[in-house]
Amino acid sequence: MERGQFSSKIGFIMAAAGAAVGLGNIWGFPTQVASNGGAAFVLVYLILAFCLAYPALMAEMIVGRSARANAVKALPELTDKPILKQFGRLVGLTGLLTVAVILSFYAIIAGWLFSFSLAPIASLVVDSHWLTDFSLERNIIFTLLFMVATILIIAQGVSSGIERWSKRMMPALIAILLLLIAYMLTLPGAMKGLTHYLVPDFSLVFKGGLIISALGQAFFSLSLGVGCMLIYGSYLSSKENIVKVGAWVTLIDVGLAFIAGLLIIPVMYIAAHHGVEIFDKQGALINGDTLIFNVLPALFEQMGDIGQFVAFLFFLLMSLAGLTSSISLLEVPVAYVVESHGVARKKASWVIGGLITLLSLTIVFNFDWLFGLVIMVTTQYSQPVLGLFFCLFAGWVWHRDHALAEIKKGYPEAEQSLFWKIWPWYVRFVCPVFIIVMFINALIGS
Repeated sequence: MERGQFSSKIGFIMAAAGAAVGLGNIWGFPTQVASNGGAAFVLVYLILAFCLAYPALMAEMIVGRSARANAVKALPELTDKPILKQFGRLVGLTGLLTVAVILSFYAIIAGWLFSFSLAPIASLVVDSHWLTDFSLERNIIFTLLFMVATILIIAQGVSSGIERWSKRMMPALIAILLLLIAYMLTLPGAMKGLTHYLVPDFSLVFKGGLIISALGQAFFSLSLGVGCMLIYGSYLSSKENIVKVGAWVTLIDVGLAFIAGLLIIPVMYIAAHHGVEIFDKQGALINGDTLIFNVLPALFEQMGDIGQFVAFLFFLLMSLAGLTSSISLLEVPVAYVVESHGVARKKASWVIGGLITLLSLTIVFNFDWLFGLVIMVTTQYSQPVLGLFFCLFAGWVWHRDHALAEIKKGYPEAEQSLFWKIWPWYVRFVCPVFIIVMFINALIGS
């Protein structure tokens, strides 16, 4: 069976950046900024994104392109030792399970965003509160709609599905984001928020909690540790300079996270100007789902007719960000079933997507105790541990000569480059230490 492949470098960059640019950037990064000292967090994040996330991203992409396979097949191919082969297979299978569970709760959140984007349009003709009020019916309907959209794209394949739609959605996402920023920065209160976002208090930069939070955000914002970037790397042409392509993906991901902050943080202060409460009982800026689903809608409502249009654009932006990430999440288990079991892509997409949808609905019906639990288990525990093993396999198990040979396919002078002088030992020592620190912090914090 012929494997899919991205037809162009720009197609790969848009798809990989779309995988990384999800709710963790448009939503997660600004809310982390809000609760971690504003500009001080931004400064630390920008440094760590390239010091931690980029080397780990390269590990996944290089392994994936070399093996031309999913993680379950790719990791065992890095070694001749039977025990390590079996362990690599176990890591790959755990990654499949983790990414499926992540998608199951991700689809619920993205479904909320989709329903919020439709509310301003629906309000023109009917009472649209059911689209924004939390209810079992709404959660079921929009989780199903979002998963069907994800499945339809994945069923079309790599170039006709993932690449084609990423090249459409990413420019639209960027355009909407910039349009919203341009408008919001003209409103009263915006400049105060911009100052909070861009002028750092250097006394906060070396706070342990801030650094750990920035480490976690830098790592998770690139969808690392679950095989998404590995499988995308496996679809990248050998002619491409993988070092440069990986740098572009990181730059776009980090850049859009930063740009999203230019929207979200000023908007919070605009909301305060309109009398919307933006601080919690401890005096910290409100973040997370309270910000997205309570504070901002309250602001949009007070802005009158233009507020309805802004609300539509904002939640459409969030929905697009969710979809560009969800297709990468679904591609991981679908690619495994197609390659390892010879199942046709369309069938695999609907079967695997259907099973994940059932898991989503199970969470919906048991929301109070299950939703938070699956998020904690996957993002705080499973994903860091898997990210650690990916780095250990790339840095310690895989022979350096083989890694260099793969890089040189599209970058003949790689051996003399600064990247090759730093990356091998960095992914061996620095990345594992950082990830272990994050994991220990998650254990202590819980």
